[in-house]
Amino acid sequence: MTVARVEDLPPGTLRHVRAGDVELAIARVEDEFFAIAGTCVHLGGPLGHGRLDGRVVSCPWHGWQYDVTTGLNEFDHAIGVETYPIQVEDGEVRVELPTRA
Repeated sequence: MTVARVEDLPPGTLRHVRAGDVELAIARVEDEFFAIAGTCVHLGGPLGHGRLDGRVVSCPWHGWQYDVTTGLNEFDHAIGVETYPIQVEDGEVRVELPTRA
């Protein structure tokens, strides 16, 4: 599913998007794109509205931090958010969502 155009996400950009019924945080780290669940596991803060520093996103509500490349919490790797595969094709950033049975 297309969630953005490449030119809409300059390097260092973080954006909140909705893909179907899934909230996502889309990040561009240099020339790579990453998609993680858009909701912080702490209290449900919107990660796509947070701050991106390198490959680490900070939740805007309470500062919980996640690596956008792995989804893992920076302070406790037993905690994390889901990651989603991204493909870039014809200038479109596309995320692959799991199919539901």
